[in-house]
Amino acid sequence: MSLLDKVNNKNIPQHVAIIMDGNGRWAKARDLERSEGHREGIETIEKVVDACTQANVKYLTIYAFSVENWLRPEDEVNTLMDLLVYFITKETPKLLKNGIRLQTIGETERLPERTRNALYKCMEETASGEKLTLVVALSYSSRWELTKAAKDIAADVKNGVLDGNSITEETINNYLATKNMPDVDLLIRTGGEIRISNFMLWQASYAELYFTDTYWPDFDEECLYEAILYFQKKERRFGKISEQLEKENQ
Repeated sequence: MSLLDKVNNKNIPQHVAIIMDGNGRWAKARDLERSEGHREGIETIEKVVDACTQANVKYLTIYAFSVENWLRPEDEVNTLMDLLVYFITKETPKLLKNGIRLQTIGETERLPERTRNALYKCMEETASGEKLTLVVALSYSSRWELTKAAKDIAADVKNGVLDGNSITEETINNYLATKNMPDVDLLIRTGGEIRISNFMLWQASYAELYFTDTYWPDFDEECLYEAILYFQKKERRFGKISEQLEKENQ
């Protein structure tokens, strides 16, 4: 029996975000090149996307490439970019068939032209998908996003577009790359590390955090459902106390 059968379909996290960690260590443990771990990790994305659609998750954001990842060896960066093109091109027909919309967040202008072209083409073709929104964070970091938002807000205040005294949390939300998306409900990190690595700091401020030792290439559908079951055991108070929630739910 699949763990999906135990999932309460009335308490599904609307937005799941995943830090896909452990590709390199997965490969090293098997005496393989790091690139083999990345290739296997690409295949895992397909499994997890399918699992999210089965569980009726509406938004899945995957941390595919951070701003800091540009510091990696050039050949590894090139391999990652080629794999992204391969994945996007290969998956576009399936995304279309299954009603999945592709979006991206990050400094996409820094990506190689071949990667940008594949990405934008897939985004255009899948724009009408309503089953699931797959968000790929590419050349992304939360500090970059918040810094950009601050600069854009400052510019609009200076130009008279925005009243500085009227800035609220909602204002900041509207200047983020995720402005049309719900906040993260469940943040998963694979690979054994217990940190969030500059990922969606604003959006995940009230997310449930799930860390697993499983390397990303070994993370499958059942692992995703296990994380959702963990989420469903949590009482999400958002600063309130249990008694208040009980009264509200009566």
